[in-house]
Amino acid sequence: MDASPLGSVDKALLALDTLAGFGAAGAPLATLAQAVGVSKPTLHRTLAALRHRGYAEQTPDGAYRLGPAALALGSTYLAEENLPALLHPALAALSEKTAELVHLGVLAGREVVYLDKVEPQRAVRVWSAVGRRRTAATTALGRALLSVQDLDDAALTRYAGDDTSATRLRAVLDDTRSSGIAGETEENEAGIACIAVPLVRAGRAVAAVSITAPVERLRGAARAERVAALRDVLPPLLPASLTLP
Repeated sequence: MDASPLGSVDKALLALDTLAGFGAAGAPLATLAQAVGVSKPTLHRTLAALRHRGYAEQTPDGAYRLGPAALALGSTYLAEENLPALLHPALAALSEKTAELVHLGVLAGREVVYLDKVEPQRAVRVWSAVGRRRTAATTALGRALLSVQDLDDAALTRYAGDDTSATRLRAVLDDTRSSGIAGETEENEAGIACIAVPLVRAGRAVAAVSITAPVERLRGAARAERVAALRDVLPPLLPASLTLP
């Protein structure tokens, strides 16, 4: 690897990477200095600068860990307004692989909002638009997002609303957790089915990606091929902090 053009900045970035690896418990100065590959006095000065700006903090027992400013950077990076730009290449690759319509969505109350879409070259038999909203409980995107949450009976009832029952929604989400794939068939549009997966960061669903296609292309072997595409195409193209469950 080429040498950093500014060594002091590089040491600070290495320190941040190392702190991230030790998680919420953090690590003592000596352990961190060994991991970063610098002396304790040098790292102590670097950590002091990071603490001054909130990028590092000390626990009551003296260990160092990431501070709230560093955590805020990650949240800002994955903010809703950034997701379409960050994830569009993954959506495009998935659409190219499957020749199907691909959507990106997030939860907004009881609904899913479509943030981005990529259409295949062949004609699409379903109308969709960025900014469109659908009830989360009856969509593959929404079910993928809800499946990551631990919903009590009151929350299930609220999400189900008048569109389904809390009992059915619980069963659907249980199936989604078991298989790792959310789905719906002709619940929103005749002749159309969807499958989806959540994108997870630190145990929380940040967004979900779906494939929408005519029912006949989401059955049997054809469905299995599209499920495999979701699992194979997306992970290497996601930002480092996002994963599939």
